[in-house]
Amino acid sequence: MQEFSDMTALRCNRLRILLTATSVFAMMAIGAAHAEATADASADSEAREVVVIGKRVIKGSAGATGLDLSLRETPQSVTIVTAAQIRDFGLTDANQLLATIPGINVEADETDRTYYNSRGFDIINFQVDGVGQPLDWGLQVGALDTALYERIEAIRGATGMLTGTGNPSATINYIRKRPTKAFQASASASYGSWDNKRVTADVSGPLNEGGTVAGRFVYAKTNTDSYLDYYGVDRSVYYGVLSWDITPKLKATAGYSQQDNLADGVTWGALPLTYSDGTPIDYDVSATSSAPWTYWNTHDHQSFGELSYGFDNGWTIKGIYTRKSYDEDARLLYPSGTPDPDTGLGVVAYSGMYPSIIKQDMFDVVASGHVSLFGREHQVVLGANSTHAASYKWERSADLPSYAPIVDGHITPPAQPTYPDAYLSEQIKTDTTRIYGAIHLNLSDKLTGIVGFNAVDLKAVGDSYRVSQDRSENKVSPYVGAVYDVSEHVSLYASYTDIFDPQSQSDVNFVRFNAATGKSYEAGVKSEGFDNRLYATASVFKSEQYDLAEFTGYLQNTDASLPGYTTKPELVGKSYYTGIDTFVEGYELEVAGKVTPQWSLNGGWTSLSIKDRDGNNVRNYLPRQTLKLSTTYSLPQYRDMKLGAAVRWQSDVSTTSAGTLFTQDAYSVIDLMGSFRLTDHVRASLNLKNALDEKYFGGLQWDQAFYAAPRSVMVTLDWTY
Repeated sequence: MQEFSDMTALRCNRLRILLTATSVFAMMAIGAAHAEATADASADSEAREVVVIGKRVIKGSAGATGLDLSLRETPQSVTIVTAAQIRDFGLTDANQLLATIPGINVEADETDRTYYNSRGFDIINFQVDGVGQPLDWGLQVGALDTALYERIEAIRGATGMLTGTGNPSATINYIRKRPTKAFQASASASYGSWDNKRVTADVSGPLNEGGTVAGRFVYAKTNTDSYLDYYGVDRSVYYGVLSWDITPKLKATAGYSQQDNLADGVTWGALPLTYSDGTPIDYDVSATSSAPWTYWNTHDHQSFGELSYGFDNGWTIKGIYTRKSYDEDARLLYPSGTPDPDTGLGVVAYSGMYPSIIKQDMFDVVASGHVSLFGREHQVVLGANSTHAASYKWERSADLPSYAPIVDGHITPPAQPTYPDAYLSEQIKTDTTRIYGAIHLNLSDKLTGIVGFNAVDLKAVGDSYRVSQDRSENKVSPYVGAVYDVSEHVSLYASYTDIFDPQSQSDVNFVRFNAATGKSYEAGVKSEGFDNRLYATASVFKSEQYDLAEFTGYLQNTDASLPGYTTKPELVGKSYYTGIDTFVEGYELEVAGKVTPQWSLNGGWTSLSIKDRDGNNVRNYLPRQTLKLSTTYSLPQYRDMKLGAAVRWQSDVSTTSAGTLFTQDAYSVIDLMGSFRLTDHVRASLNLKNALDEKYFGGLQWDQAFYAAPRSVMVTLDWTY
């Protein structure tokens, strides 16, 4: 482990030198390119890209406020990952994609259950086309395939206007592909490391002579083994959508998607990090705490329908219904305890089978348009949302013999047990009603403001693992923002919103926590240059959140003289939490777009502090500094060749294992890509991920972890028509 740490530190020092030199070169190149762009602005006009955010695919934005605003007009930090970036760097699932976004961290603590965080807090707000898609416990189970989406938006900071609830972290908005007016088709076939096979197909276009009815169908299939022992994934994705221009003003859209993610050899928990004396355990990259008889199968079905009408006065009203049906079945193996350094014994095994069903019905109505006040035009949005969700989970748990001794970093799993009959471990019904409104005030030629509110009423009944989930909570959160145009290309902005985060976690007495509350502030500068091709921001942020549930440990016994004490034997082994007050401050730098028509640059730097009320550092498993940067350069004269590189760097993180501080040093991961056109319709590409073969853990949120993927390669053929 010490050798690994020394090598990592050496690589990071080299990376810092490289990045410093690259940054100086980039600034010099940008300065030179600016003169070129000014001189050749008219010649480059065909190559300009306009990047916008929101619910609509062509232009306009809903972003952080629900209003149709550009990036410059939005008083929050927004990042967009386009279809070109997804294709160039082979970002086939959401975990890979979100890991590239500035200020967002992906905590891969298990193979098939992932946490996301930003600005010191977990990301629990996820949307599809601006409609909320809450995840169970804020976790993504299985890998979400990106084949269905045109782009992904990340709105960082508190998003009270957008969602009404959540942490001051971020909201992720997945924008679906929609039917096109002109016929188009594409397909791809890929093959890579660990027998990774993937095919995709995407067909879109009009379905009648007048073009008033159009459709689109998307299919993706991934079947792969893994660098981890026993692990493999078989994922299928289907998506169909129809649009109908009933009249020039009345439009309807309906669609259905399905993702089946079948995984074997999955982890539940992960490898113990140290021996009982605190000595780190040296594992192979392929080591896993799983067994070949484990699996985690998920099935996600979503249906949606939209109806919108545009009035003569420019106002639009839209109604959206979304139905989500999600079920999973898992047979899992969990390790606990730390092994003895001499015998290798001491890791206890626990196993269970966990079928579950989650259903959600969501209704949204939103009206938007312009009003005239004081001689100026102002934009208004008014909306209402109603969500009914039901969750049913069953459990069949069994004790197992302990793991065999850990020898030379190798852990051998126990045999599959026999399971008792299932019992209903969770039954919760939740109803959420949300009403929101905002106005974008055009105060002067240079100053705009946003004033809005979000009223949320949440009711739930039921219980989860013997903890009552009954609750009735409501909150009205204000949102205030302002943008001042310093010049044609530079704007200053600031925003404020309340925090309201309902929680499901329980304390040591298994009493559920009330909603965490707090405040969030952000201010910064945004600019556009190079004929509006390149967008850059610098921001500072501050958040304070009270009584946030933080994992403390597991209930271990019924002896009042020992830690983890409970009076209820049936709760032994269950996790419990402590409420903490958390204060975050930091800053971000970001750039996105094209320096020249051939050279793209995307990425950013984040630095923050996370402290409790006494000024102590908390949530130390989260990196305090991160760098995400990607670039591509096109060479049209050489068969439309494109070359690119992406780097992810993060500072050190730590956790506590066997009472000892365990630290992972700073590390960097570099990905490379290259592609060129074979024929008019066929393109070949190669993606090399983790090119330097960095060895690092995917996350240290708990006192367990497993290694992230080593170097891998993928070759792809793309056909377009």
